[in-house]
Amino acid sequence: MLLFVGLGNPGSQYVRNRHNIGFMAVEAIASRHNFPPWKRRFQGVTTEGMIGGQRVLLLLPGTFMNESGRAVQEASAFYKIELADTVVLHDEIDLTPAKLRVKTGGGNAGHNGLRSITAHVGNEYRRVRIGVGHPGAKELVHAHVLNDFSKADMEWVHALCDLVAENAELLAKGQDPAFQNKIHLAMVAKGFDDSKEPNEKN
Repeated sequence: MLLFVGLGNPGSQYVRNRHNIGFMAVEAIASRHNFPPWKRRFQGVTTEGMIGGQRVLLLLPGTFMNESGRAVQEASAFYKIELADTVVLHDEIDLTPAKLRVKTGGGNAGHNGLRSITAHVGNEYRRVRIGVGHPGAKELVHAHVLNDFSKADMEWVHALCDLVAENAELLAKGQDPAFQNKIHLAMVAKGFDDSKEPNEKN
């Protein structure tokens, strides 16, 4: 059993927030792979199905971002899911918009959702980091991630979420570099600039 967690805040007012792109990506996976309807469980909503021959539980915590780890801990404990089989999809301000990177463990870079998960289950889970850009000053970050994507942004958001869903089998099989590379090449082919910025943190 694998656990794919999308990070975000519950409630209609947050649906298009930059902070909710993890929710968007996991919802796209559920739709693409014909998962059954979401059910309320583990302090959030879940749905379960098969991706690439692997049994996968999708989880959207309903605890608000800062307490995401509570939901992840409940689901992990119930199914005895190892950290290596846990994949967290989340917004990343240290990546330029439309860029995606995958890594295991590492720092939480001030991300309260990641900090909560690390506190509850440990740090060595896999992370799908989805770039939403940095507003340029630390004091602007909170407003930046809790503001909606612009209409123009939604073009790359939809494209990227569709590609995450399309290539989720690679994630399920643990082929993270191949997953990252396929999405990078597809986004470039679609005309979304994925150039590296000098201050980008990997």
